[in-house]
Amino acid sequence: MGQRIGMAEVRRRALIGAALLEISDRGSLDVTVAQIASRAGVSSALAHHYFGCKEDLILATMRHLLAEFGESVVVLLRRAESPRARLSAIIAGSFGPEQFHRATISAWLTFYAKALSAPGAARLLRIYQRRLRSNLLNALRKLAPAAEAERLAEGLGALIDGVYLREALLGRPTMPAAAVSVVEDYVDCHLGRVPA
Repeated sequence: MGQRIGMAEVRRRALIGAALLEISDRGSLDVTVAQIASRAGVSSALAHHYFGCKEDLILATMRHLLAEFGESVVVLLRRAESPRARLSAIIAGSFGPEQFHRATISAWLTFYAKALSAPGAARLLRIYQRRLRSNLLNALRKLAPAAEAERLAEGLGALIDGVYLREALLGRPTMPAAAVSVVEDYVDCHLGRVPA
């Protein structure tokens, strides 16, 4: 029985990986379960068995990306030894090299667009935004008064998303270090204004 559970997980991951590649190749969510299943080397019926409809498969793909992102940030946070280092860890994780793979960029861009019209995608986007804000506030509250920490967390969240989107849409090889530098400069500038 354990082997069957293992195979199910392998197939789910293969379908999620295939969904990422199909979305990347097409540059949109205009993909079918049959196309995704074919790329994963399984039947359409099996894909429907594991995920139900296309919407559920797309949402599972986005949950996978969010989990990967979260794991990479957690690894960096574990190494951080101060509140300021925690901020840097969150920023570095937001612009990690894995966030700039072509398939990941395509998926994030389509995810943002999908969140405008699909309640499931909108809910996942809100979860991502709340987690980002919570992580930022956790560090900022030790560096600035409460009201300033709240304001900085909002600005940083918007800046991280905006810089990521700008880098992703430039049509050239991305420069994660440059993106990190922009956000770090923002932090330094605003924390420098906070009264000691």
